[in-house]
Amino acid sequence: MPPIPASAPAKRAQDAAPERATGQVPHPAGLPGLPGLPGLAVLQRTAGNAAVTRWLQRQPQPGVREEARRHAADPTVHGEWGTFRDMMARVGFPDDVTDAAWQLVLGGIAEQGQLNDEAMATFSERQEQRDHRASNSWYQELVKLIGDYLEIDTPTLALWSGGRELSDYARAKGHTPLEATPFGGVIDALTLTSDWMLKTPMWNVLSKAFVDRARGPVHIFLRSYNPDSVLIAQEVPQLRVVMALHPAVRLVWHPVYAAADGTLMEVTQGLELVPDASYPTRDGCVQILYDYLRLHHAPANTHSQRAYTEMNDRLTANGNPQ
Repeated sequence: MPPIPASAPAKRAQDAAPERATGQVPHPAGLPGLPGLPGLAVLQRTAGNAAVTRWLQRQPQPGVREEARRHAADPTVHGEWGTFRDMMARVGFPDDVTDAAWQLVLGGIAEQGQLNDEAMATFSERQEQRDHRASNSWYQELVKLIGDYLEIDTPTLALWSGGRELSDYARAKGHTPLEATPFGGVIDALTLTSDWMLKTPMWNVLSKAFVDRARGPVHIFLRSYNPDSVLIAQEVPQLRVVMALHPAVRLVWHPVYAAADGTLMEVTQGLELVPDASYPTRDGCVQILYDYLRLHHAPANTHSQRAYTEMNDRLTANGNPQ
């Protein structure tokens, strides 16, 4: 497959665009500076005519999906186009990368509904469903385009599960989660669509590409444990592959509990809350987290009630109620 071409949304108002920042992020090697391509040409030139034909033949559906198709056909009518363009400029993305990325994001959202339906109708296993949803051609091409912009600006990469505030927590401790990369930060700030099932697979595709870039310790922060989460079912297995190629990559697990005032703390083997406590294995981390939730969680602490409920439900499902 040839390198993805640069694309400008079909009706971009060049004379209205503000002056852009340049030089903060390097232009990816091999991205040709071609003139703007309208609409579906981005996918056509990367995924082939069959993918475009399949997309066009799908029947429009009312509501969010119909709106998503309109946005994919004319990216500049999306209400967040200007915000996306300006944010990408502030972190130093070249204009052509910004334009192509926006087309691919909106094309992926328009494509995703059909893939979600197919996943549920065709597969019974959760991982097979997830894999089919993540086969979105637009999102795959997006990763090829912006992969170099998933670089971390700290020595260590961070993953998390159990609440978005863990991303900020990891960042404050000196690690870089996906949301703190140049492209991840822009996408994280946007709504894009009111149907989160249309954009979640994009995050899954991005997260896989993100962990592929690990070259040193990866810090994982857990407030709750779900074996079917993206972290456990997708990101960690991908890290195992990376670890086989790069011995310096290792996993550092942190059990995190939100105190009654909302402060995030980590749990020691003695079940005390401290600013930092790490474990070399997932099982050791989860055991400590569960022990603390079982023995020390206060029902009045609403900040950790969800983690407690999920833990208790999982123990009950396994025949080990608290």
